[in-house]
Amino acid sequence: MPRQPPFDQTPVSGPEASPLETLAQHHAAGQQLAADLPEPHLFGQHHPDLSPVGWHLGHCALVEQHLIGERILGEPADASIHALYFPEFSDKRGRSARLPEREALAAWTTATHERTRALLAEPPEPLASHPLMRDDYLAHFLEQHYAQHHETLAYCLSAITASRDDSEVASAPLERLNPCAPARETVTVAAGVYTIGTDHVRGYDNERPAHTVPLDGARLGRNPVSNAEWLAFMVDGGYHTPDYWTQTGDAWRRASAARQPWTWHEVEPGHYLWNGPRGRDALEPSAPVSGVNHHEALAFARWAGARLPHEFEWEAAAVEGHLHGAGTVWEWCGNALAPYPGFQPFPYDGYSMPWFDGRHFVLRGGSRFTEPGLKRPSFRNFFEPHVRHQQAGLRLAWDLTQ
Repeated sequence: MPRQPPFDQTPVSGPEASPLETLAQHHAAGQQLAADLPEPHLFGQHHPDLSPVGWHLGHCALVEQHLIGERILGEPADASIHALYFPEFSDKRGRSARLPEREALAAWTTATHERTRALLAEPPEPLASHPLMRDDYLAHFLEQHYAQHHETLAYCLSAITASRDDSEVASAPLERLNPCAPARETVTVAAGVYTIGTDHVRGYDNERPAHTVPLDGARLGRNPVSNAEWLAFMVDGGYHTPDYWTQTGDAWRRASAARQPWTWHEVEPGHYLWNGPRGRDALEPSAPVSGVNHHEALAFARWAGARLPHEFEWEAAAVEGHLHGAGTVWEWCGNALAPYPGFQPFPYDGYSMPWFDGRHFVLRGGSRFTEPGLKRPSFRNFFEPHVRHQQAGLRLAWDLTQ
């Protein structure tokens, strides 16, 4: 299998960039990736939960065209493009075969991006006076939407890395990973009433409105669970002990035959590498574990005599600056995504409402691939409990009485 070219996994923009400048930088990064990737990597589906790289690029362009051209300026929709790039109309398993050739994909996405930036820079009257333009909301929304897909592109490339056989492992230091018992160093969230959520223009609808909630108080791990701590769970039989798993988690454990995080690659017993978008690299013992799903996180917490934090406990601690390592890995929380009191869908009904189904669990914080603007304390990520391709780990929590 050909090796993919280097992928710039650093944030695309600095803190002083405007949302339109940041959007332009995302456009450029996506176009460069499309130009550099071998076609099997651009159009192939390398993980059942991940769409091809080319589909993500087309989807982001369609969202811009749909919101500005179709919804605001009243331009006719292209049913064939909707059928391919809107996920509700396009089965993930068939997207790879339906994508256009590289040149056609690049020409259409580039033209769409250029028009988007031109219209946002000098909006005609129907666009300038539209409610979505208030406080630059539309530019913020599109920039953040692309930022989330930019992160998913890193996961797509990591899936390519994970699919290689051992003969393609790059030379990397092979130091033995030694297990380490979970640390009990904690920070305290005192019992009280806390403000949760945001009313800022950048906040998504599921982050709004800001409101107060009472908390009983908790102790949270000062740091996310590390690779060495996760290895201790593995060595102690964590993946072979049903008692640590919920009923649905145990069904997943048996069906998947998982025995280590998705991002780990065992070269030889006790020696692991990390599957990343640039290839395989050394697995750092003290780095946060990543590539585990909600079932695995719950099992680890039960094994450690702890639990997962509620997302409100996590946000309260993050706002007070107590959480070390926040933003280095997405952190599973113990609760499912639910609307806040007074929730209003925006900018369209389908952005958050379909996921208030009790089957999508919240993650907080952000990963090494997340744009800084998304690493705000109120940001809510969410996935179904079996999903493990994203850079997700966990932080332990205990009641104050424990």
